[in-house]
Amino acid sequence: MKFTIIANDSKSSARAGTIQTDHGAIETPIFMPVGTAGTVKAVHIRDLKEDSKAQIILGNTYHLYLRPGLDVLRAAGGLHKFNGWDKPILTDSGGYQVYSLSAQRKLKEEGAHFRSHIDGSKHLFTPESVMEIQRTIGADIVMAFDECTPYPCEYDYAANSLELTHRWLDRCISHFGATEPKYGYNQALFPIVQGSTFINLRKKSAEFIASKNAEGNAIGGLSVGEPHEMMYQMTELVCGILPKDKPRYLMGVGTPVNILEGIASGIDMFDCVMPTRNGRNGMLFTSEGTLNMKNEKWKDDFSPIDINGNSFVDSQYSKAYLRHLFISGEYLAPMIASLHNLAFYLWLVNTARQKIADGSFSAWKDVMVKKLETKL
Repeated sequence: MKFTIIANDSKSSARAGTIQTDHGAIETPIFMPVGTAGTVKAVHIRDLKEDSKAQIILGNTYHLYLRPGLDVLRAAGGLHKFNGWDKPILTDSGGYQVYSLSAQRKLKEEGAHFRSHIDGSKHLFTPESVMEIQRTIGADIVMAFDECTPYPCEYDYAANSLELTHRWLDRCISHFGATEPKYGYNQALFPIVQGSTFINLRKKSAEFIASKNAEGNAIGGLSVGEPHEMMYQMTELVCGILPKDKPRYLMGVGTPVNILEGIASGIDMFDCVMPTRNGRNGMLFTSEGTLNMKNEKWKDDFSPIDINGNSFVDSQYSKAYLRHLFISGEYLAPMIASLHNLAFYLWLVNTARQKIADGSFSAWKDVMVKKLETKL
């Protein structure tokens, strides 16, 4: 994997670059649609490519391990061939599920013991097994196994968790380095900075991760309930420590405003379920603010969903038609809304990239943040 920076913003830490993988190039800053179980909910692979202009999608190690299972993925030749996506894929290691399924797991030095949320069966994830699982899934970028701490979190718990994450990282690196990709193309391992919202722990973790000289680095344990300003503070701190010549990935973030602020701090990669999850519930993101498509105010509004036509560029459905679909319970409603939101997110990061290149990012961001916080 190769990362090249092509432009820097003079008034912030924002930068535009390109990540080259064996499945193609990724232009940064980039938003990555979340395909937890090998599919982005309610969105066809064709539409991801053609309408949303997605360049990379996510899969989840925990969910893919349970279903369809490693035997199926191995027989298919990896996730790319299984789901038909021929561009880059990133897999989350399952560390977030260590956090979100806390009632169904036990953490030990060896790894995480958990029960399947599907059938209650018992399983063990270790740093070594998680590397093997991600080798079998075949993602271009794989994540180290970590513990994502909750918020709020006691200092001692966060400190002990951080040390465990670091020990697990060393085991991940060792096993990853001792094994080969299974399908003839290269894979890159990204460590994850943890430390909750404690400045000294975040600094310690960022320095430890930076010392590993990985091909890219991630920031985890944020966007789990802490105030946005605290997330921005931690992000800026960590970006100031992580290597400038490696891509930085802020995991699970976030709203369009979160993404613009993250870009300003030096983040290159983002993912979040928000555009599809909110879309399925009738909330749309546009260049002028958010819309609740179930509101009666849109009943006879025949204007396009996005005022400027920036996001859903292929087919501009009217607000009235989309509201009708939601009120009628038609399956097409969440499909249109999810694709629209993904297209908007990809438009947002692509426009940010253009603004960084032409030197107008900071001024543009300040205008956009005000618009994006508006409820239409």
